[in-house]
Amino acid sequence: MSDQIHKVVIIGPAYPLRGGGMATFNERLALEFTSLGYDSEIYTFSYQYPGFLFPGTSQYSTEEPPEGISIKVKINSVNPLNWWKVGNELNKMRPDLIVVRFWLPFMGPCFGTILRRVKKNGHTRIVCIADNLIPHEKRPGDSLFTKYFIKPVDAFIAMSELVEGQIRSMAPQKKVKFIPHPLYDHFGDRLPAEVARKHLKIETNVRLLLFFGFIRKYKGLDILLKAISLLAQQPGNEDLKLLVAGEFYEDEKHYTDLLHDPTIQPHLILRTQFIPNSEVKYYLSAADCVVQPYRSATQSGVTPLAYHFEVPMIVTDVGGLPAMVPDGKVGLVARPEATDLAQKIAQFFTLGKAHFVSGLQEEKQKYSWSNMVEALVESASI
Repeated sequence: MSDQIHKVVIIGPAYPLRGGGMATFNERLALEFTSLGYDSEIYTFSYQYPGFLFPGTSQYSTEEPPEGISIKVKINSVNPLNWWKVGNELNKMRPDLIVVRFWLPFMGPCFGTILRRVKKNGHTRIVCIADNLIPHEKRPGDSLFTKYFIKPVDAFIAMSELVEGQIRSMAPQKKVKFIPHPLYDHFGDRLPAEVARKHLKIETNVRLLLFFGFIRKYKGLDILLKAISLLAQQPGNEDLKLLVAGEFYEDEKHYTDLLHDPTIQPHLILRTQFIPNSEVKYYLSAADCVVQPYRSATQSGVTPLAYHFEVPMIVTDVGGLPAMVPDGKVGLVARPEATDLAQKIAQFFTLGKAHFVSGLQEEKQKYSWSNMVEALVESASI
């Protein structure tokens, strides 16, 4: 533990918000700080998104709260009086380090105001873990809100080289360090595939691809469905199945024609609802391969999840994905279009899952939570 840093506050999504990627990440990061001897807690949202920014069914978890983490439900993203109140509270607390997550320009006014109030104490250092500075889906005011957020931040951590480049472009005067997304290692151990498939009521004798996570346009589910259509028309693929696990975060009607295509339907298993943390291990353990057919990407929380469960991946050559998935070693890299993706899926099953296991086991050693904590503490030093 650093002699100069003892008290750490993480600002961002956490329980009782649902455990999507960021909430899960923040809770795991808090546990790592605590395990290393820091006094850590999370400040999360009492109100996170207005309806137009949240297309899912509910923002709140139905699971039990995580153990061993102090979480304060404090921040209202749309109430400026709340921003001043929370900022003043943290100012008086004088944490040595605030770690703030930034993923959406909409949060810029809220976080920027809170952090400005905190900085008045002349003590607290602020390090941002930036998921994106330039969002996947652009809206008016993005640049203005992001610039407002950037000013009180002392340093940045990027989890992909693409985001590192965004930070260096938009905030050239700020410190920035690239640290890969750590593994999600707190969902339990890998289960035998037949056990996981029995739990999910999936046949044990099929070749199973997994698309996992919220369904949004940039994630390219439609590209994958078209690839499955191409494969379905080839002999020998009768046992090929695609498990789509995750909630629609856009209008499901965009996918209606593909999902009801009689060529694809026999090959689809749809679990298009929010997947709670307690079920994650079953989906990853059941899969032969995780497919990430993204149109654009910075980094993805699905990749470290696949590493933890040692499931090979097929990803597209966009953003930070190819850097995390060495082609031929832990998976395969395709162009973001259906024909090449279909070819890579066929190549994967020709090679076999066992071909990639040793590469996964070797490569996953790079992605530790202690590396992330060390980078955050180092970035906070003057």
